[in-house]
Amino acid sequence: MKISEILKQDKVTFSLEVFPPKTSEKYQAVAAAARKVAELHPDFMSVTYGAGGGTGLYTADIAQEIQEKQGVPMLAHLTCVSSSREHVQKMVRVYKEKGIENILTLRGDIPRDGVLSQDYRHAVDLIHDVRELGDFCLGGACYPEGHVETPHKADDIRYLKEKVDAGLDFLTTQMFFDNNIFYNFLYRIRERGICCPVIAGIMPITKARQLERSVAMSGTDVPQRFRAIVDRFGDDEAKMKQAGIIYATEQIVDLIANGIKHIHVYTMNNPEVAGGIMNNLSEILK
Repeated sequence: MKISEILKQDKVTFSLEVFPPKTSEKYQAVAAAARKVAELHPDFMSVTYGAGGGTGLYTADIAQEIQEKQGVPMLAHLTCVSSSREHVQKMVRVYKEKGIENILTLRGDIPRDGVLSQDYRHAVDLIHDVRELGDFCLGGACYPEGHVETPHKADDIRYLKEKVDAGLDFLTTQMFFDNNIFYNFLYRIRERGICCPVIAGIMPITKARQLERSVAMSGTDVPQRFRAIVDRFGDDEAKMKQAGIIYATEQIVDLIANGIKHIHVYTMNNPEVAGGIMNNLSEILK
């Protein structure tokens, strides 16, 4: 099922993200965790894609298995910054053969070795190519606080408009911890004529070191309220997990109360955390 059709339904949608293994030895353990996440019955799931396409086939395999055996519609990521056009075409064929109808088109992180694609510089180039290769539902990323590599938010929104105009059906945000930033972002992009569905991306922080790593990579602003939680509970694994689940739950409750219909949780392959959030929202998500 195409995600664009799911997002048209008159209800709150709740989706979950998992990531593939980096090596074949870890495939079974990661696939088992992904299956447990699928058992929570989200409206759809996404599977990320490694830098340079190194985990691309694992992405496709996990997406196919969950979709076919557990009936959860799947969104497969595809990055391009270190991929050739031939590799992208190959992966699109693989996704098509495995029955994947939904692709999240991303530039991807700059690889550590600094070797970039000769065919792609930006996600908009990938969107154009994939749109021509098949009848897929295409999603893209957006950044409520602006992309870390783009100094001016006005430029960031202009680039986002170019991606949407190239053929995106929906957008998913990078993580954010302050809902007011997201609400302001929505106002600004709607004002610029970006009218496709926007899925709010929520990252439950259940370990103190997660916060440091996430902020370093994304530049995400962390409210003092949440920093206080990490300072108070970060040294106690059980307490931090519970506090992180509660904070993410409260974010989602506020989003839904303010009319946001589409929520995406970055699970970090942790079915217990995803399940804790969904259990907290059991009545709200009915």
